[in-house]
Amino acid sequence: MTLKLYSHPLASFCHKVLIAFYEAETPFEPLMVDLGDPGDHARFLDLWPVGKMPVLRDEVRNETIPEASIIIEYLDQNYPGVQTMLPADPATCLRARLWDRFFDLYVQEPMQKIVFDSFRPEDRKDKTGVEAAEQRLMQAYEMVENHMKDRTWAAGDDFSIAECSAAPALFFAGIIVPFKFDQPALRGYFERLVDRPSFRRVLVEARPYFDNFPFRDRIPQQFLTVEDA
Repeated sequence: MTLKLYSHPLASFCHKVLIAFYEAETPFEPLMVDLGDPGDHARFLDLWPVGKMPVLRDEVRNETIPEASIIIEYLDQNYPGVQTMLPADPATCLRARLWDRFFDLYVQEPMQKIVFDSFRPEDRKDKTGVEAAEQRLMQAYEMVENHMKDRTWAAGDDFSIAECSAAPALFFAGIIVPFKFDQPALRGYFERLVDRPSFRRVLVEARPYFDNFPFRDRIPQQFLTVEDA
């Protein structure tokens, strides 16, 4: 297989790239990285010393590509599939890039802050930092609510890199800090993301690992029984 994706089925940034692969229907070999296994961890560090997933390895081009957004752009440029994630129109593409960064920085990042803090012992928990992260999420939800009124997708008429980022970010964030009932545009957008076959496939693959998610008891039942579309 030309393309090898090093990832983990519970990692939200890995979900982002998997959605792009499934949308494009581009063949690849998924390789799960177990960071808890010293040997597996060491081999992954040899590939990408930063140690963060996902990482794409292109054996034909002898390229190692880290960072989810860069991987998606690399796929669009070199292995375009049935659905591209970067819109051809420059202005629409810029909006897609903006909302991709928005969901990464203002939803994924504070969500991960809360998750990682949950693993800390009580005497090392960052209560102030977690409260700030929760506030950032609520602010982000309001911004998405305002932006998604009268829109189907974040950047234009088509599903794009923005949705690749939005789907896992809102999935995990919404479990930790639920959306408000008076946010119908946000809720509708999230429902469209969950109905997307590419994301449903990602959730099905992640489901066996949900027990390792620290907020597993908050996961709605519908996601514990979700099936491929």
